[in-house]
Amino acid sequence: MEALIWIGLTALAIALPFYYPRWRLQRVLARPLPREAEQVLQRSIPVYRRMSPDLQQQLRKLVVQFLHQKKFVGCEGLEVTDEMAVIIAGQACLLLLNRHSKVYPALHTILVYPSEFVAQRPQVGPGGVITPGHQSMLGESWDDGRVVLSWDDVRRGAGDWTDGHNVVLHEFAHQLDSESGRANGAPYLGNPASYREWSEVLSRDFQNLRMNAMYRQHTVMDYYGATNPAEFFAVATETFFEKPYQMAEHHAELYAEFLKYYRVDPREWMSPPPPPPAAEPVSFAYGW
Repeated sequence: MEALIWIGLTALAIALPFYYPRWRLQRVLARPLPREAEQVLQRSIPVYRRMSPDLQQQLRKLVVQFLHQKKFVGCEGLEVTDEMAVIIAGQACLLLLNRHSKVYPALHTILVYPSEFVAQRPQVGPGGVITPGHQSMLGESWDDGRVVLSWDDVRRGAGDWTDGHNVVLHEFAHQLDSESGRANGAPYLGNPASYREWSEVLSRDFQNLRMNAMYRQHTVMDYYGATNPAEFFAVATETFFEKPYQMAEHHAELYAEFLKYYRVDPREWMSPPPPPPAAEPVSFAYGW
């Protein structure tokens, strides 16, 4: 009898770490997002108000799970308030709508600096000599379960949803990209057959962006996306959510790939941009 009790207790001790977190999560998800937090979404994420009720409900549930599972750490004396956490979580979870996936399962901590922060970056000089260097950063996504953000830039990105620049969307796109094993511009697509078309379209548009950056030609996407395929995917994600009409017009096949991947169409949440002003006729005055 005593042996059976010990076997039962041992089995319970083994099973508890697996089932207790799930039980806690189910209890958390059973509760709605507090009204104050939803008001933060309405104030701070302009597209939230124009989303369908179903997508709004999805986003609220995702935010509840994000806030439950992730830890926020303020850096350089910054205190991360509940409102700040909701603003970050709300933007990050936009990338997960209509997707039957976990909420950034490899991520556990979000480090938030007051503004731009300095990261150590080795510099490779002539002859391959490596020297210590420093670089100002707006955000970083690490493969060890951390994302680093500048709060000033988080707030700036939420305040202007039409400029194609959003540090939260950018860094959390890197997190999605890493779910396939490493950040290389090819996130987990589910169907192996999807990778061929994805690779063809993104490789072509990446090379086009590199040419545009080289010759300083106007483009919908930021030149930073020409750095490497991983940055191209992150910049294209920013453009998809903040400049959907322009991206669909100038990068139709790329936009179609992102429609399939993200499973939402941000054009439904935004008004078309105003047409560019018509060029005024040019008159010439000739002297005879």
